[in-house]
Amino acid sequence: MTSGPTEDRRLHARVDACPGALQLHQAADGGLARVRIPGGALTAAQLRVLGAAARDLGDGALELTSRGNLQLRGLPPGADGELGARLADAGLLPSETHERVRNVLASALSGRTGGLLDVRPWVPEFDAALCADAGLADLPGRYLAAFDDGRGDVAGLGADVGLLALDDRTVALLLAGADSGVRTTPDGAVAIALAATRAFQRERAAQGGTAWRLAELAAGPARVAAALGGSTSAPVTVPPAPLTGPAGAVPQVDGRTALVAVVPLGRLTADQADLLADTAATDVQVTPWRSVVLPDLTDATAAAALSATGLVLDPGSPWLTVTACAGRPGCAKSLADVRGDAARAVATGTLPLQGARQHWSGCERRCGRPHGDVGDVVATRSGYRIAAT
Repeated sequence: MTSGPTEDRRLHARVDACPGALQLHQAADGGLARVRIPGGALTAAQLRVLGAAARDLGDGALELTSRGNLQLRGLPPGADGELGARLADAGLLPSETHERVRNVLASALSGRTGGLLDVRPWVPEFDAALCADAGLADLPGRYLAAFDDGRGDVAGLGADVGLLALDDRTVALLLAGADSGVRTTPDGAVAIALAATRAFQRERAAQGGTAWRLAELAAGPARVAAALGGSTSAPVTVPPAPLTGPAGAVPQVDGRTALVAVVPLGRLTADQADLLADTAATDVQVTPWRSVVLPDLTDATAAAALSATGLVLDPGSPWLTVTACAGRPGCAKSLADVRGDAARAVATGTLPLQGARQHWSGCERRCGRPHGDVGDVVATRSGYRIAAT
C-alpha cells in the first residue's frame, strides 16, 4: 500500500462520546445534536424540517460540518425526544442504534457534471446495509466512508473506508485515505466497502476496541486489506483534498444548472434553510466545504435572492477559505469569540493568512478543522497564534 496520513495509534482512555441526534453533547450554550446526512443528500422537505427544528428547539440555525452533516445547538433539556420524533417522521433517523455511525461523504456533483461515474446510488445502498448489520452499530462515531466518482474531491479527506473510481469500470478501495490496491467494479463497490468496514470493526476489537479511526490501529489498513483476500493492483496516488469546494452556478451535462451556495462559517439560519428548500428543484446536497448544492435548476436567477440573505455564490469570495469552531459563548473551553473575530476580519479585509485556507480555533483542540492543507488561527490568552501551512 502507498503511504497514507500519519498514523495516530493512541489508545483512547475515554468512551467515544461523539454526539448524535439522540446522544446530545452538553455545550456551554445548551445541548448539541449532530444529524448524520449520508452523502449530504436531503429532500427539500427534509431541509424544511431541520430548519423548523432549529427555529423551534435550538438557537435558530443549522451548523454544517466538515463531514457534510448538520448540527443543532442551544437545545434545552428534554429536547432530544422531540427532535428525535421530528427526524424519524422526516425519514432522517432510519436506525436509532446506528445513527452516530452513518458518516458518508460523496462527490458533490456526481451524476450531474464531471466524474467518471455516478456514485449517488452507492450512498443509500451502503447506508441501508450498514443499518441492517447489528454489529456495525458498535462502530465509533468518528468512522467515515467516502465515495469519490473520480474527480478527487472527497477521496483525500481521510476516510476510514473509501471508494475511488479509476474509470467507468474500475473502483479502488481506499483505507485510511490511501489506495489499498484492492479493485472492484461499480456493481461490487458497496459490497467491498461494507466488507472493509466489517474487517475494520473486527481488527479494532482485536486491538482492544479503543481506536476511533482505522489509521490508529497498528498496521490497520494492511490488516484490513489482507482480511479481504484476493489479488491486488499497484496502488495509485490518491488526489489531495481540494483547498475549497465549488461555488456559484455550475453547468450540468443535461443543460440545467446547479447552484452551490457557501454558508459563511457553516452557520445556516432557519430562514436561509427555508429559502434553499423553496428554491430547490428536486433535492439538495450538503458538502464537506460547508456549502449547499441546489441541482437541476432550469436557470440561475435564484442566485441573487440567495446572495441577499448572506449566502455566498462568488467563487472568489474569501469566505470559501475561512472556517471556525464554535468559539465563545458556545464552548466553555474557547478563549475567544472566533466566529465574530473571523467575520470582522473578512469584512475588513484583514485576514491574517490572506488568500490562504485558514481555520480559526478558540483553543488548541482546533475542533472542526478541515482535512488537508489548512493554516491555523488559534486563540491564546494574549491574542491569536498564526500558523501558515
